[in-house]
Amino acid sequence: MVSTLTWVLVGVVAYTLVAMALKARGVVPDFIRFSGPITTIHTQSGKILLERLARPKRFWRAWTNLGFGVALVVMVGSFLLVVLGAYQAVVNPQPSQLTEPRNVLVIPGVNDFLPLSVAPEILAGFVITLVVHEGGHGLLCRVGDIDIESMGIATIALVPLGAFVEPDEEDVQTADRGAQARMYVAGVTNNFAVALLCLALLFGPVVGAISVVGGVPIGGTLPQSPADEAGIDSGAVITTVDGQPVGNSSDLDRRLEDAGGTVDVGLRNGETRTVTRSVVVNSAVEGSPLGINQTIVAVNGTEVRTTTQFRAATENRSVATFTLDDGETVTTPVGGYAVVSDDGPLAAEGAPTDQPLYITSVDGQRTPNASAVFRSLSGSEPGEQVRITGYADGERQVYEITLTERSDLDPGIGVQYVARGTSGFTINDFGIQAYPANTFLALIGGDPAEETRFDSLSFPQLVGASIALPFATAALGFQYNFAGFTGIATNFFTVSGPLSVLGTEGVFLLANLLFWTGWINLVAGQFNLVPTYPLDGGHILRVCSESVVSRLPISNRRRIVTTTTLGISLAMIGSLVFIIAAPQLLG
Repeated sequence: MVSTLTWVLVGVVAYTLVAMALKARGVVPDFIRFSGPITTIHTQSGKILLERLARPKRFWRAWTNLGFGVALVVMVGSFLLVVLGAYQAVVNPQPSQLTEPRNVLVIPGVNDFLPLSVAPEILAGFVITLVVHEGGHGLLCRVGDIDIESMGIATIALVPLGAFVEPDEEDVQTADRGAQARMYVAGVTNNFAVALLCLALLFGPVVGAISVVGGVPIGGTLPQSPADEAGIDSGAVITTVDGQPVGNSSDLDRRLEDAGGTVDVGLRNGETRTVTRSVVVNSAVEGSPLGINQTIVAVNGTEVRTTTQFRAATENRSVATFTLDDGETVTTPVGGYAVVSDDGPLAAEGAPTDQPLYITSVDGQRTPNASAVFRSLSGSEPGEQVRITGYADGERQVYEITLTERSDLDPGIGVQYVARGTSGFTINDFGIQAYPANTFLALIGGDPAEETRFDSLSFPQLVGASIALPFATAALGFQYNFAGFTGIATNFFTVSGPLSVLGTEGVFLLANLLFWTGWINLVAGQFNLVPTYPLDGGHILRVCSESVVSRLPISNRRRIVTTTTLGISLAMIGSLVFIIAAPQLLG
């Protein structure tokens, strides 16, 4: 099947060929200009409007003076962020979705993080971003008495790429540095203002009208899991288990803890699904005795159908035999699966570093899984003596060690990590992946139905978090991204209050428009302040450099300015290329 990106590339090539043919025949009007697939449309319209809007010159100067201070802070932060990103891409070139070339393109359906379902809102936000950005440049041109040669929009094929204002170069050269700086900073100042306005409206009255529906929202089910086999699909909401109400994930866990091997699950749409539970491996590290999607039916001959039964069967057994649904049996130590560090206390006592160590007890306390290993050492301090019992290469081993400093991966015993779950694998007897509706609502300023760790974020923190929401899987470690109230997410939220007169779809549309308009303005403002040409940050860098160098008692000031701006610009361009290319080439 041909990918969306392939069709886009074919369309761009076809558009370029047609544009070149029309240009060669001389049938293209002068105000349309082609440069490969990039098209610019020039106009003189709008100059009179800009002239009128620019009349309160004192206000616009004050406005951009304020923006200039903000821009300098963001420029420095952007510089450090790009350089650090390039450094990390070289020393640790791990490919990720964020660095894939197609995800650099802000095209819904091509970019993995931008779904087609919100393409109209993204396009609207993009248009608003261009208008306020280039309108700001135009306004401050007239405030600084700089003439405008033309204005217009730029596209790559038929996809909007940006807008532009062409100031008269002679007027720019003769204008004082203050006028130049205000002109260059006007666009990003407007972008940040629009972003804050949109996000304030979103986080305030709009999200205030939205709440999470009762029950457990389902983002998806694990393949071949009991819930998958029962036909519980993504987008469903579980409201009852065996007739008992379920308000949230904690309620569901409690109901399942007490339920038997077969449960009747009620959904919000009124349907009921019968789920026959079984213990299925849903994740496993390399080298684990069991693999993903294998089903455990018995432990040491005792039937197990739930995780509660599995825990009871393995709680006091350092070694157990698992019977799988295909009749195969696997005998393995039952404990925390640890990879020993080369230079830690365990290695010093002879623990192997080339194979896993199954930690089955700590000072006589049974540790059937990774959580138990960390819990057994939670009250210990560096320098204390502990006895670690485990299995390596099938043999029982005992190590007397002295604890070191603990970390998130090592409880102080000298391991690289302890894999999640039991013996390197995790299990599930139901198989749903809950959608974090309450968490997403909290991250956009809403009032979630249950407590989350993001409930007390300030407005600036919420603004920062909103940038990461479309990339939540890659940036925040979530299972799902949040592109707004779209797709299956519309099943998990409801609307109430005065704004409900707009209807559920109307409120969701308004929320999506505010979210994407604010998001695009915020990202566009920050990106434009990367100090490199042809971005605004490059022009601001030049003006600032000229202002500083002009005060120094040196000759060849122009050469120093050129060297400084060109060097930083090349460093930024190179860093951006490394961020995108290095993980693909070196990872």
